[in-house]
Amino acid sequence: MALFDLLGRHWAMGVLWTLSEAGPCTFRKLQEECETISPAALNTRLKELQAAGFVHRVAEGYASTDLGQHLYDHLCPLGDFSKEWAKHLHAQE
Repeated sequence: MALFDLLGRHWAMGVLWTLSEAGPCTFRKLQEECETISPAALNTRLKELQAAGFVHRVAEGYASTDLGQHLYDHLCPLGDFSKEWAKHLHAQE
């Protein structure tokens, strides 16, 4: 359940998702990619994701670890389901 606690925090999945899809990013680039995230929130999420082993520092800034990429691969089907669910909800309106 600790994983769900971490991923349920505001922007945690967004940061991991961005790093997994975009590759290594500087702090500034990551903040731009996540659009509305504050620097304080981004800093906190990066520290938490690093402590969990999903993100690490690299020469280019921050990157997803192999474990982070593995988690992302498991989250992709959930993202696909989310899109299908959104279509279903929209069709009911």
